Amino acid sequence: MSSELAIRCMGVGKAFQLYAHQNDQLKQVLFGLWKKFYKEKWVLNDVNFTVARGERVGIVGRNGAGKTTLLQILCGITQPTKGAFEVKGRIAPILALGSGFDGLLTGRENARIGAAILGLSRKEVDACIEDIAAFADIGSFFEQPMRTYSMGMIARVAFAICAHARADVLIVDEALSVGDEIFQKKCEDYINEFAKTGTILIVSHSLEFLQSLCTRVIWLENGVVREVGDPEKVTADYRAAMLAERQDQESGAA
Repeated sequence: MSSELAIRCMGVGKAFQLYAHQNDQLKQVLFGLWKKFYKEKWVLNDVNFTVARGERVGIVGRNGAGKTTLLQILCGITQPTKGAFEVKGRIAPILALGSGFDGLLTGRENARIGAAILGLSRKEVDACIEDIAAFADIGSFFEQPMRTYSMGMIARVAFAICAHARADVLIVDEALSVGDEIFQKKCEDYINEFAKTGTILIVSHSLEFLQSLCTRVIWLENGVVREVGDPEKVTADYRAAMLAERQDQESGAA
């Protein structure tokens, strides 16, 4: 593992604007200089961490802890409300697999566009498009419009594109929970292989997978970093906290 930083997150915070009434957003545009017509909901607050080049870092946390929002910020999908971040190298963002595809285009056409968006040149796309098709392994459907695909087929194509993006940094949000067992195993094998040479930041509810893959784990709780460190310790602390909370709820309901 190199001492060079691949990811730096410095005081990152993200607040969403919540409007109580449908026309409040228009009021904010027209009169926002004088009055605020929304409430702020902070989903991330003062998040700080670094990931060294070649490191494999996992993120755990309950639903709503801010994990996906953090990854979206690092991938440039949304901007932080405060703070700053830096990601060095080409990113392969395995988030919301297939959400940006055009249903009227074929799998091949979407794959070419998706690979280009991830930074591949036309020559590079030409060289790897058949490998993408083979990795997706959906047969003749690759030449059919994506509106005819199942969610599992869409996920296969999306992951296949990212797997051939020649990325330096892999940012993954629960990709292993999509698709059938064969596809999940292929995802896991690819991530394990990528881990030998690349940098990984991955969100997963599979604590065992994070323990086997990662060099460190970050625990996000209510938008803040609660703990960072050894995967065995952090996942054990997280599991214990979730168990204690469940027991408190059950005793309160009894």
